[in-house]
Amino acid sequence: MERVLQFTEEHEAFRDMARKFFETEVAPHHHEWEKVGMVPKELWKKAGASGLLCPDVPEEYGGSGADFLYNVVVIEESSRSGNSGFFVSLHNDVIAPYISAYGNEEQKKRWLPGCCSGDSILAVAMTEPGAGSDLKSLRTSAVDKGDHYVVNGQKTFISNGQLANLVITAVKHENGTISLVMIEEGMKGFERGRNLEKIGLKAQDTSELYFNDVVVPKENVIGKDGQGFRYLMMKLAQERLVLAIAAVEATALVQRMTLKYIKERMAFGKKIGSFQHIKFQMAEMATELEMCRTFVDKVVSEHIAGKKLTVEASMAKYYSTEMQKRHTDLCLQFFGGYGYMMEYPIARAYLDARIQTIYAGTTEIMKEIIGGSLGL
Repeated sequence: MERVLQFTEEHEAFRDMARKFFETEVAPHHHEWEKVGMVPKELWKKAGASGLLCPDVPEEYGGSGADFLYNVVVIEESSRSGNSGFFVSLHNDVIAPYISAYGNEEQKKRWLPGCCSGDSILAVAMTEPGAGSDLKSLRTSAVDKGDHYVVNGQKTFISNGQLANLVITAVKHENGTISLVMIEEGMKGFERGRNLEKIGLKAQDTSELYFNDVVVPKENVIGKDGQGFRYLMMKLAQERLVLAIAAVEATALVQRMTLKYIKERMAFGKKIGSFQHIKFQMAEMATELEMCRTFVDKVVSEHIAGKKLTVEASMAKYYSTEMQKRHTDLCLQFFGGYGYMMEYPIARAYLDARIQTIYAGTTEIMKEIIGGSLGL
């Protein structure tokens, strides 16, 4: 089926390169990274050298100045390979845009080239113990000391938390407003907690972060003081769209591996894919996937055109991630007992899918946003 998104020959050539990178540099090593709980820093530099990091960043800051469809290609090929440890899209599409959109010229020149080369790895620290999705309940404080802030607090569930050199951190001022500050590796009082043990995403480092009297120069404030909440809200639509793109490709991968299995697996003297129940469920899932892909492509194309899509991005994130969770569960069932064994990729896909309906705003939050748009 022809895609809504229009990829050029240049996009497809870039896709071939990206696919080879994930097939050779990521997929064969993923199991080993799961054992150690993170990917090697060298992988980030290899990705940077291949042009896979922040391709849409302007050339003067180290990027390629490419359109956002190049970022979409990286997201799709990452998910297509089964990658769930190398959080390249978080770096490219969620965090770097805060610097590109709200950073001043000096900040862009200081931070973006390393983000593009892989020498700097990005994290964003919003979530706190007890606060969850409620950004207005932030407690990490930034006390004004003239030419700098003193930051104290704790963050949790921070993706790239162990590897990150640069952490965009949401802090609260004494007047109750929120700012975004860049906390850099090596700043005194900045400490990383344990690498959290999760039920999925085993190769991805997720950490607690601690800030104990961290001196942050005001030159590290991203954008204007007190505007952090607005900045976070403005960038959430792209983050949710990125997850929707990834969910569609992850679902497609699960369907492909399941289709291959049910065409080969024999039971009661026939291939299990020939049983009407399995055949019909696969037909239903294939149909739903194509419908979801078309909707996500449409929202992405409108996002690229500059339209404000808070509600549509919430719809895309909610539906695609719930679809991924349901389809992966159904497909695992067709593998029988083998689906429960970690040596089968479907088992890891099942565990990795569970977080999709939680981070970047839970399904319930998405429905609140959608319901609010209906005047409810």
